[in-house]
Amino acid sequence: MARSERLLDLLNVLRRHRRPVSGRALAEEMGISLRTLYRDIASLQAQGAVIEGEPGVGYVMKPGFMLPPLMFTPEEIEALALGSRWVAERADARLRDAALNAQARIAAVLPPDLREEMEASALLIGPGAPIPADAVDPALLRKAIRVERKLRLNYRDEAGSASDRVVWPFALAFFDRVRLLLGWCELRQDFRSFRTDRILVAEVLEVRYPTRKAALLKTWREMCDERGPPR
Repeated sequence: MARSERLLDLLNVLRRHRRPVSGRALAEEMGISLRTLYRDIASLQAQGAVIEGEPGVGYVMKPGFMLPPLMFTPEEIEALALGSRWVAERADARLRDAALNAQARIAAVLPPDLREEMEASALLIGPGAPIPADAVDPALLRKAIRVERKLRLNYRDEAGSASDRVVWPFALAFFDRVRLLLGWCELRQDFRSFRTDRILVAEVLEVRYPTRKAALLKTWREMCDERGPPR
C-alpha cells in the first residue's frame, strides 16, 4: 500500500473512533507495526490534523481535518458513484438533483486520475419497479426530521381508512418500491412506520418533540432487534 493511501486509511480509522483508542489497537486494525503507526500519526499532525494523545495513552482526532487534495481509494470512488446514481434513479427530484450536484462537486476537486475513475465507473443501477407518487413533498418530511419538529399527518392505511396523527419523525427508509417515514406516534403511543405515498397531508408543527432523533433511532433499532420492525 502506498504511504498516501495508508495515511488516508488511518484518517478514516481515527474518524470512526470517537473515544481515545490505543496505538496498538490502531496498528492491528491497520495491519502495520506500532513504529510505523507512530510515524504516520506524526505525519498527519504535521499536516494539520488535530490528533490528541500519546504512546501508552491512546489517540483521538478532532473533527474537521481533510487531506489536500481530496483523495479517495478506487473502491471509495466506486461507492460514491454507485450511491449517487442510485439516489438519482430511486429518490425524489430534490435528492436526485442534490446527488448529481454532489457528484459533480466532488469530481471537480479530485486529482485528474481519480476524477477519470469516477466518471468512468462501470457500476450501474438497473431499472426497478415504479415508486408510487407522493402527495406530500418528501423535502417537507426531511425538514421535520432535520429540525426535530412534530408532524401532523392525515394518513390513509392499507384498507383505505384515513386518520389524523401527530408523530415525532426521526428517519426515512428507502426501499426499492416504497419509502417509509419512521416516527413515534402520539395516537398509538408506540413507534410506527408510514408509507409516504399514503400520507395525504403533512404539516410541520412549531413544537419540537421532547427526545432527540438520534435517541429515538437508537431505541427503534433496539426494539426491532427484539420484536421486529414496527407496523
